Order: sequence, then C-alpha cells, then structure tokens
Amino acid sequence: MSFHPAAIVPIYNHPDTIVDVVAKLREWKLFVLLVDDGSDQPTRSILDFLEQDGGADIGLHRLDRNCGKGAALLEGFEILAKCGYTHALQVDADAQHDLGDAGILLDLAATEPGALISAIPRYDDSVPIYRYYGRWLTHLLVWAETYSREIRDSMCGFRVYPLAATLALSRRTHLGSRMEFDTEIMVRLYRAGVPIRFYPVAVRYPERGISHYRMVRDNLRMTWLHIRLLAGFWRHRGFPTRDPGRRISSG
Repeated sequence: MSFHPAAIVPIYNHPDTIVDVVAKLREWKLFVLLVDDGSDQPTRSILDFLEQDGGADIGLHRLDRNCGKGAALLEGFEILAKCGYTHALQVDADAQHDLGDAGILLDLAATEPGALISAIPRYDDSVPIYRYYGRWLTHLLVWAETYSREIRDSMCGFRVYPLAATLALSRRTHLGSRMEFDTEIMVRLYRAGVPIRFYPVAVRYPERGISHYRMVRDNLRMTWLHIRLLAGFWRHRGFPTRDPGRRISSG
C-alpha cells in the first residue's frame, strides 16, 4: 500500500496562530492545504500571504461560508485524494498541539498505512478543568458505543487519516459537519474495521487562545451524536466483534 501524505489545516478565525502552525508543518516537507471555513478578513489576508509565500508547497481552499470543521475537512480530503495523496495529517489551527511529534505520527502511519493514527493528549496545567472532565464523559460514551476501550481519545484534532477508507465512509454515511466530527468519524471508522493507533502528544491551552466551541449549540450536537451512535449500537449488536473481513480498504 502506498504512502504519500499531505497536511491539512481547517481554519476559522485563528489569525494569531496560523503562521506558526504552517511554519512548523513545513519543517516536515509536506504539502499543506489550508481550508478556510469562512474566516473574517484579517484571517483571510494572512491566508493569502501564506499561500503566496509558500508557492507550490501551500494550497488554499475557501468555503463560501462557515460550514464547520467536519465540512472543511471532508472537502479538503477530497481535494487531497484527487491530487494523488493517500494520507492527510490533520492539524488544528489553534497551536495547541506539539507539532514536533508530527514526524512520529507520520512514521506510524507509514508503518501501518491502513490505520487511523491519532495523538492522545498529554495535558499540562493550562487545561481548563471543565474540558478535562468533559472529555472523560465523552470517553465513557464512546466506550459504550464501541463496546470496547480501544478508542483512548476521540476528540484530539491531531491525526493521520487514511484517505481512501475515510472518504469511502463519508460517501455512504452522513457525518456531522461541526465539532462532533472528530468523535463521529473515529467511532464509525472503528466500527468499519479500520485499526486505530494512538501516540501521546503534549497539549497546551494558550492563555488567550481562541475556542469556537459553543457550550449550548455544540453540547446539543454532541448529545445528539451520542444518541445516534448508541442507537446504532443497539440496532447492530454484532458489530463490536469487529470481524477483520469487514475492514474498508485504504487503497
């Protein structure tokens, strides 16, 4: 199976961090696709500069309006696949993750190209307490939805996706378009038989970091997601055995 990765960064109004994120990604000699999810003018201007400055190493794709992280990623995945890339290193634009570990995630993906490779956060004291315990609630629900504890973290936005398997799933299953995407795509890929591997990565929350998580709207979306995933579990109680023959091909 071939391995030809690129990086993808969905961005919505992170003008203060995106330059540093792109600079660190370019150290890994990857093509970087920036997907502008309807950002404001200051962010758009910075993205224009990055595209011009990066030449052939930087691509920029714009959505007409803010459609959500999931929608931005899926459009970007389609673009990368059409350009011949087999894997996408997803990085969030808020600079929370230690991108010095990107090479380790890529090495793991090259070793097992059919797997979804994900960071698992190693937090410092900057993590807000409500986020820390909120993630544990999500962990418990995901374990119930998969009848397994193999998914150690479903919310980290630092991953290497096998594009063929991911796009095959997205074309036959409606996926959430916003903050619920990270959890849903991982659970559904797991159910489809795609192996998932984790590596611990340092995560920090910048003092004046920008979060687009909306407590009411996004918590309702997450609640509805878990209702759907749990309902799917009880309708198809046989899937937790994860018969290897049910795996989606990654190309």
